[in-house]
Amino acid sequence: MQEVNVKEARSNFSRLLEMVQDGQEIAVTRHGKKVARLVPTEDQGGALPSLKKFRNSLTISGEMLSNVVLNNRESERY
Repeated sequence: MQEVNVKEARSNFSRLLEMVQDGQEIAVTRHGKKVARLVPTEDQGGALPSLKKFRNSLTISGEMLSNVVLNNRESERY
């Protein structure tokens, strides 16, 4: 893991992002102590299809909330 200080990170941020995009991890230091880590993100592509499959498997039962609210408004006075 490459280490850079805050000043270097600030002046070379675009280059550091390119390095991270290529799979490298970079530690940012302040006064010689690690304060942050730049790491590549994990691929999020698999989350949405499984969520869509889960959502489609749900069945909605009961009365719609909007109907309940309208019925309560009509039957009670505030």
